[in-house]
Amino acid sequence: MSPRRKTPASNPPGQPTPQTTDAPDASLLSTAAISVRWRDLDAFNHVNNSVFLTYLEEARLQWLKDVPGPWFDAHAMPVLAASSLNYRLPIEWPASLVVELRCTRVGGSSVTLAHRIRDANAPGRLYCDGDVTLVWMDPASGRSVPLPQSIRSACGA
Repeated sequence: MSPRRKTPASNPPGQPTPQTTDAPDASLLSTAAISVRWRDLDAFNHVNNSVFLTYLEEARLQWLKDVPGPWFDAHAMPVLAASSLNYRLPIEWPASLVVELRCTRVGGSSVTLAHRIRDANAPGRLYCDGDVTLVWMDPASGRSVPLPQSIRSACGA
């Protein structure tokens, strides 16, 4: 099946375009540029819902690689404990995306990161929003460990 567009990337007729609600940039942790790949498409010629999680993973890793100081070691590694995604619009190929991450909660061993996946060329077009919770754990014991100070600092806590 060809990944050509049947209609322009827009909302169905009569549906308003979901608008982003910008939080202050002070809470913005990171933005990640993501290009939609042909392989991301499903039989309906839009990005498969599971690929959204891959986009979020990539955005988190781009953020984490720039966190100053150690954020993992042999006894403390982050794992994805929960995810919530609100699919607002289908993403078609080709598309350039921006994934925004904001820290909304810092716990003793975890952080919750809000995310938004937007169109890089039409910032008002919101494809997905929601949040994920990362918990730092000791891989040997499987038990949670204190959140690294570098992550606390990066989240403004």
